[in-house]
Amino acid sequence: AMRWGFGMKEGPFEAWQAAGWKQVAGWIQEDIDAGRALAPVPLPAWVTQGPVAERGGPHQADGSWSPAHKAFVGRSTLPVYARQAFRATVRGEGAPDPRTAGLTVHEDDSVRLWTLEGRAGDVSPAGDVLVMSIKTKVHAIGPGVIEGLLKGIDLAERQHAGLVIWSPDEPFSYGADLQSMLPLFMSGGVKAIEPVEKALQDAMLRLRYAQVPTVAAVAGMALGGGCELAVHCARRVASLESYIGLVEVGVGLIPGGGGLAYGARRAAEESRAAPDAYLMDFLKKYFMAAATAQVSRSAIEAQSMGYLLEDDRIVFNPHELLHTAVREARAMHDAGWRAPRRSSFRVMGRAGIATIAAQLVNMRDGGFISAHDFHLGRSIAEVMCGGDVDAGSMVDETYLMGLERKAFMGLLEHPKTQERIMGMMQTGKPVRN
Repeated sequence: AMRWGFGMKEGPFEAWQAAGWKQVAGWIQEDIDAGRALAPVPLPAWVTQGPVAERGGPHQADGSWSPAHKAFVGRSTLPVYARQAFRATVRGEGAPDPRTAGLTVHEDDSVRLWTLEGRAGDVSPAGDVLVMSIKTKVHAIGPGVIEGLLKGIDLAERQHAGLVIWSPDEPFSYGADLQSMLPLFMSGGVKAIEPVEKALQDAMLRLRYAQVPTVAAVAGMALGGGCELAVHCARRVASLESYIGLVEVGVGLIPGGGGLAYGARRAAEESRAAPDAYLMDFLKKYFMAAATAQVSRSAIEAQSMGYLLEDDRIVFNPHELLHTAVREARAMHDAGWRAPRRSSFRVMGRAGIATIAAQLVNMRDGGFISAHDFHLGRSIAEVMCGGDVDAGSMVDETYLMGLERKAFMGLLEHPKTQERIMGMMQTGKPVRN
C-alpha cells in the first residue's frame, strides 16, 4: 500500500530489512531510550525476538510476518491473482524473476525470446505464445532489437501461436537509439544511416504483415519508435497508465519508422465510414499529433488520438498485462486470424499539403512556431499527404515510407536538427530553435 499510494520502489519494512533488521532495530531502540524518537513507544516484541529477528526480517520466501497470526502468512490465493503472471513482489520473497523465468528460446544483449511454458505455477494455456522482452536501456530500439524482432517473428511463424512484445519493467520503449546511430553518422554521414532507417521500416512492415497474431503489451512510455512498434502490431493490450506518442520533432526529425504512414492509412480507413466527408477532417488529428509531439496522458486518451483502436484492450492493473496479452494472442490464433491484405488507400496530395502549409505559415508569421518548426511541419504534411500527387490518389505504405525516409535523411543534414539532437543527448532537454 505504501508503494502504490506514494510511488515508492520499496516499502519501509523492505528498506529496513535490506539495511539489516537487527542493526536498525538496535538504532531505533537507542533513539527511543535517549528520547530522540518522535514518541517514547517501545518497539513491539516481535521485532527483536522470535522468528522475525532470527530470520532477518518480516518478508521471507514462505510469506510475510503477521503479528495477528504470529506466523509468516503466504500470498493470497484468490482467483483474481491467477491473472498476474508475475505479481508485485517484496524483498526477500524469492518470487520468480521475470527476466529469467520461463523457457528461453533465444537471448542476446538486446532481446530475450521466451515462453511461459516451464514456469512453475504457470496459469497460462498459451505456453506456445512467444514473448519478446527488450533488454536495452529504456528499451531503445537499435539494430540489435530490430534483428531480435525479425528473429522472433520468424520463430513465431514456424513454431508458435503468436508473438507478444512485453518487457518486465517500464517503459515500453523510448524509441530509436540515437546514441548508437551517432558513430555511424560521424563516420559515414547520412548515407551510413539510411540502411539502418530502411531496416527499421522493413521490420515494421514485417511485423504488420506477420503470419501470426502479434500483440504489443504497453505500459508506461511508448514514444517515437516505441509508438511505431506498438501500432504496427495486430493488437495492443495497454495498461491504463500508458503514455503514447510520436515525439521526433523534439529532436528536429520526423517519425521515420512508419508512424506517418500509419496516420495516413488510418485516416483513409476512418474516412471509408463517411465516403462523402473531407479526408482532411480525418487526417488532421494524426498530423497535429505528430507535428506537435502530443503524448497521450492515458491509454483512454491514446484511443481518442488513434494510437489504440476500439478493439484493443485496456487493463487497470499492469501486473495483468502479460496474462491478457498472451490470452489475446492465443484467442486470435484460435479464431483463425489472418494477416491483413496489403492494399492502397487515398491521400490528400498537393491540395492537402497546400491546406496545411497555409496554416503553418500563419503560425510561423504569428510567432507561434519557429522557421525550423515550419520546415518540420511541412515535411510531415508532404509525407502524410502522399507528396506531389493529385488529391484522391491511391498509395500504399511502402510508398509513404519511402517519402518518410527521404525527409528523415534530409533533416539529418539540417544544422537546426543537428543542434536539437546534440542538445537532447547532452542535456536531456529539447532545444527550441
